[in-house]
Amino acid sequence: MGRAGPSRSGAPGRPVPGPGTSPTGLLDLLSVAAVVLDTHGRVVFWSPQAEELFGYSAQEALGRFAARLLVHEENWDQVIALFAQTMESGADWAGAFPVRHKDGSTRLVEFRNMRLLDDVGDTYALGLAVDQATVARVERGVALSARLVSQSPIGLAILDPDLRYVTVNPALERIHGRSAAEHLGRRVREVLTFLDAEAVEARMREVLKTGQSVSDRYVVVRTDADPDHERAWSVSYHRLDDATGRVIGLATSVIDITERHEATQAVTRARNRLALIAHASASVGTTLDVERTAHELAGVVVPELADVTAVHVLDSVLRGRTPSHTGPARFLVAAVAATPASAAARAAADVPGGLATYGSDRLITRCVRTRRPVLVAETTRGDLRHIARTSEAASLLEATGVHSYLAVPLLARGEVLGALSLERVHTPAPFDEDDTLLACELASRAATCIDNARWYQSVRDTALTLQRRLLPELPSRLAGLEIACRYQPAGTATEIGGDWFDAMRLPGGKAALVVGDVMGSGINAAASMGQLRSATRAFAELDLDPAEVLRHLDRLTEDVEHTIATCVYCRYDPERGECRISVAGHLPPALVRSGRPAGLLDVPSGVPLGVGGWAFETTSFAFRPGDQLALYTDGLVETRGDPIDARLGILRDALTATAGQDLTETCAQVLETLRPPAGDDVALLLARARP
Repeated sequence: MGRAGPSRSGAPGRPVPGPGTSPTGLLDLLSVAAVVLDTHGRVVFWSPQAEELFGYSAQEALGRFAARLLVHEENWDQVIALFAQTMESGADWAGAFPVRHKDGSTRLVEFRNMRLLDDVGDTYALGLAVDQATVARVERGVALSARLVSQSPIGLAILDPDLRYVTVNPALERIHGRSAAEHLGRRVREVLTFLDAEAVEARMREVLKTGQSVSDRYVVVRTDADPDHERAWSVSYHRLDDATGRVIGLATSVIDITERHEATQAVTRARNRLALIAHASASVGTTLDVERTAHELAGVVVPELADVTAVHVLDSVLRGRTPSHTGPARFLVAAVAATPASAAARAAADVPGGLATYGSDRLITRCVRTRRPVLVAETTRGDLRHIARTSEAASLLEATGVHSYLAVPLLARGEVLGALSLERVHTPAPFDEDDTLLACELASRAATCIDNARWYQSVRDTALTLQRRLLPELPSRLAGLEIACRYQPAGTATEIGGDWFDAMRLPGGKAALVVGDVMGSGINAAASMGQLRSATRAFAELDLDPAEVLRHLDRLTEDVEHTIATCVYCRYDPERGECRISVAGHLPPALVRSGRPAGLLDVPSGVPLGVGGWAFETTSFAFRPGDQLALYTDGLVETRGDPIDARLGILRDALTATAGQDLTETCAQVLETLRPPAGDDVALLLARARP
């Protein structure tokens, strides 16, 4: 080395890697200068970095005494003594020393000096020098990086190209739930056993291959250290290259964002709950029917809130009685619903539409008695015995994996109507307080609808009972007539009431046929109908002309406030084979002649009863054996979507098609043909003349 002469000099630059080399770039970062001195202290080697550090070119430095070139005069003796010590003893020397730059400034430079021996026995001194400011800057950067890594709340790790952990910080130890010793030297698949490690490694290898980073990847996991709780991480991968572009590994960062994840989930749950409540408001209570309302509630609850649900309505409430607060509770099982995966658990529930009695020790009974929710977040075998009605049902619930239970009361207007029970089988999370509040809100809305349906049913039953009691039991035969009649109530309680029919024996072997319709609905209409029917019977006994009967009824109706009615009154004389008929604002009767198609009678329509001031007319027509007369109310033929003429045509066709059949069967077929699904009351009276 000493005899090789001075080294080439030139502007410093990035070294070019040679065959088989793997430069790191660290020496470039420190810019280490190399200087070689002979035994006399003259410069025989001067690296480009030395020129950069001291300011002298190789031509200016080679052959000159290093001490005179670089050291101030007051330090010559110290430097010469250290140089001599190194050359004589071979002991290395290291330290920081002030040197003189070519520009006259003084710099503190850190030296590493050692003695060299070449192949012919000559001795040289090698000095490696680094600017102390550069060293301090690098040391500060390293110290800062180490402190940031060790104290960072972000989990950080460096992996080698084989995806083995090289470095992990304390934050990553806490996040993974594993110590550094359990990481270092191990592959990702050996450490992250709680993840799909194959997929993770594949993604990392893709980053190593392409250099394209993966940032802020959202991962939700349950670690081995905390398997009962979900953790949310934001994971990023970045490839590490050295100064020459060589891939030296992979850096990964993991941020624990569990709190943000839980907050987002809470917001999502709140939004879903509001959407569920809005859905319930629109879909529960669409009809005034208790069981239909219960089925709608069950359809909303499953699967959004529970895997299995049942709606229990107190039997005493449906029968209009005050429920007892002691002893067992008797329920109508109004509805049961379950997810397809929970069908086995549904089998443990009571049969919908049936009655079930739960003892006073059962949780659903406690819910009804206390009017408060009953929550069992994690059910035990003992809890299941107090949930199910029978021990067999409890065993089935246990076998199917019911793990959480909730019962909330059905409260409306201060009265408890029953309870809503909910069970979770395949939904992993147990019921909590938020679920309880949501269930109570849904149950409260449904309870109001059930209560409305209950009162509606009570009013409807009252009106229907009143009307049926007021309608007569007609004889199947009168003098010269065969009679059949049918009455069908309307589809809602408010529409029940006004239609009636009657057939009466009159003096002299005659008969009277009446069909009428009180305008309005409900109990008031039914009561008015009863008054008119009784009055009609009284006037008919006087054997008055039909127009006279209607005139008396009209005067009577005028005295009843807010009462208007239509009516058709027919008097039949079998000896003469004649009918006399009068109409008060009513639809015309239909007549079927023996062997001929049905037609509508051409009679004056008149005005309804109760209008007053109008005269009624009587029309006569022949009514021979085999002829058939149909009297009906407007509920049979009037609909909102069809012209009345078209509906009357259907009626004529139906009567023609059934002519000659049994009159009871004819009534049924006519109603089946013309009766709309949810229309008005219908009264139909058929009479056929016989010898």
